[in-house]
Amino acid sequence: MGCENTLRCVHCGFPLKSLYIQYSPGNIRLMKCERCKKVADEYIECENMILVIDLILHKEKVYRHLFYNMFTRETLNFEVWLWKLAFSFLILDTYKIFVLSRIEDGLKSSMSFASLISCYAKLLMDVGFGNLMFLMMLFLGIRVLTRASVGTTSFKDALLAILVSSYFKIFLLSTMIWEFPSSVLYINDIVVLSSNTVALKVITESSMPRCLAVCLSAYAVKFLVMEMLNGALLIFGGIDWA
Repeated sequence: MGCENTLRCVHCGFPLKSLYIQYSPGNIRLMKCERCKKVADEYIECENMILVIDLILHKEKVYRHLFYNMFTRETLNFEVWLWKLAFSFLILDTYKIFVLSRIEDGLKSSMSFASLISCYAKLLMDVGFGNLMFLMMLFLGIRVLTRASVGTTSFKDALLAILVSSYFKIFLLSTMIWEFPSSVLYINDIVVLSSNTVALKVITESSMPRCLAVCLSAYAVKFLVMEMLNGALLIFGGIDWA
């Protein structure tokens, strides 16, 4: 990815010096990989819709195209994009918890101002502490994966991979128009988890079971922290201070 500043074959991940030869504007010839003998990156000539479809299908080669051949430090303002994606991730995560609260607790528009303030404070605390523990567990898992694989991955690069592969969280915006049961939101989480696993496998060059274990552990810790916070708030709120 951006940390290595090297192009890759999207099929086997072999490092390449170039992906195509340009003879004139609009006239290029795609290069073939020296290892697998396939066209190194056919996505160069594909429409964006093909990229979207392959992302939904969780194809490893589309992630190699994005992380190694498209999102490089030469073509991407890395730090700015990292902050933008992180902010979007947190906003969508906050909205998901809000929707779940509305579905499961029957949140009504007639709530008092104090109740709304308390609700939003709870949301921000869940998202803040939950994602902090998620990142800490993810960082620990990436350190373990880096030692167990042939590649070297910086935390920023892996974080960008996780944020990009969480694209399916955008589906949450559809709840502004249609009503869904809470099970649909949990299915959305499963899709995001599987996408994160594939992206982490590509960026760390580790095995799928190891990457799945890291992602599952990070999300499990996040879930447990949020449940503990909610339980603590219920106990604190039930105390009679009179």
